[in-house]
Amino acid sequence: MRIAIGGIDHEANTYAQGHTRLDAFAILRGEAMLPTRTMETHVGGAVRTCEVRGVTPIPLLYAQAQPSGTIERETYSHLRDELIDRLTDALPVEGVVLCLHGADVVDGIPDLEGDLCRHVRDLVGDHIPVVAVFDLHGNVTQAMADSLNGMFPCHQYPHIDFHERAREAMDLVIRQASEGWRGRCDVVRLPMLLPTTTTFEGIGAEILAEVLEREDRSGLPDLSWFHGFPHSDVPHVGSFIVATSRQGEGREQAMTVAAKLWAKREAFRVHSLDGAQSVQKAKALVVSGVEGPVVINETSNNCGGGAPGDGTHLRRAMLDAGLGTEAYFGFIVDPVTAAQAHRAGTSNVIEITLGGRTDTLHGAPNVTSVCVKSLSDGRLVLQAMMKGAPLNLGPMARLVIDGMDVVVASRRSQTFDPEPFLALGIDVRRYRYVALKSSNLFRAGFREIAGAIVTADTPGLVTQNIAVFPRQSTREPLWPLDARALFKEGNPV
Repeated sequence: MRIAIGGIDHEANTYAQGHTRLDAFAILRGEAMLPTRTMETHVGGAVRTCEVRGVTPIPLLYAQAQPSGTIERETYSHLRDELIDRLTDALPVEGVVLCLHGADVVDGIPDLEGDLCRHVRDLVGDHIPVVAVFDLHGNVTQAMADSLNGMFPCHQYPHIDFHERAREAMDLVIRQASEGWRGRCDVVRLPMLLPTTTTFEGIGAEILAEVLEREDRSGLPDLSWFHGFPHSDVPHVGSFIVATSRQGEGREQAMTVAAKLWAKREAFRVHSLDGAQSVQKAKALVVSGVEGPVVINETSNNCGGGAPGDGTHLRRAMLDAGLGTEAYFGFIVDPVTAAQAHRAGTSNVIEITLGGRTDTLHGAPNVTSVCVKSLSDGRLVLQAMMKGAPLNLGPMARLVIDGMDVVVASRRSQTFDPEPFLALGIDVRRYRYVALKSSNLFRAGFREIAGAIVTADTPGLVTQNIAVFPRQSTREPLWPLDARALFKEGNPV
């Protein structure tokens, strides 16, 4: 049995400046995808499952870019056409597994995944099972679902189960191809803009448990929760329950879970802390005797949601609070400063202009003197989420500002685990305050380290205060922006 594997993976923050172009994508072609078998990623999980099941993986193309602005139309057309051409050359196959995101937007195409899935379906026909793996922050449509025989978003946030969901997707493709039936996917959309909500605890864990329990009780091939991505101005933005079934019997189960999610919507409402407030809360926790460092995550400047990563609001608040040698901040994306530090070398004092290079929203640059303490090439291997996958942050530097360790990187990424800091000789366990730029993915690498977690929501493109973003494409009232928001069966998707 031959199963094709490919995909385009990008999250589009439509409020971000500029377009995402071809040079922003890291592309694996053909057999270059096969070494991912050792990585806990969706591509790696799909390849590994083929090998375990005795199936021949047919690697096509996998293109991935950091979350950023809307994709340029020419870029998407180029990637889509190459993937389709490679699939054409690979035919015949017994099935297809696509590794996607779910919240991608192209100039003139508000639903990249729907368009790509339709092209794949048109090529292989209705007799070939096509299943997709997604990030749970997808804004999904029924048009997307109608081209698929299975939809498998990761269940967890942080996304520690990409490889496991890919295994389930591959297993379902093999099962459908062997047994001769084709799955149906039904999408139930709720008019909700959910903030970034971890599934490790609280209301996120509660809803996920309800989804998994109902899936198990119903015997459906899959029942899943797409949280949605509120930082995208598309008509179908929302939160979603998606059922994969044999003949459409999953829609009733999806509606039941969706109704429970809607009934508990107030539990998702957040009360944001600015930079100074989050620092004061962290200081109070330290004074109270909490064991382990207090992690302050700056969710609003999270590169993983499309922010530039060069924000200065939280770092300035920490300096103003005089946290000094007890605190570590990392990392700021500033290739100019990183290059300057590498030219100067360690132990030297330099004058820098740090951060605030992209816009004024994320804070003004900081002009100051720093000591260069250590340097790194920024080539890392992830150890928590997506374990085994490479991460290249470009030249990195550990700087000392008013006694505080501040890490600077050259390439955009959010913080996943402590590896960027270990590369510079930093053991985060030795600090009382650890600040980083991430919404929730950092929890995979820091949950056993942090004594407590405080979320800072400073001005930024990934703020939880989603009311600041204009909505030009919305077709109906959305919670929590509008008290008139109403969930009912048949909400458009």
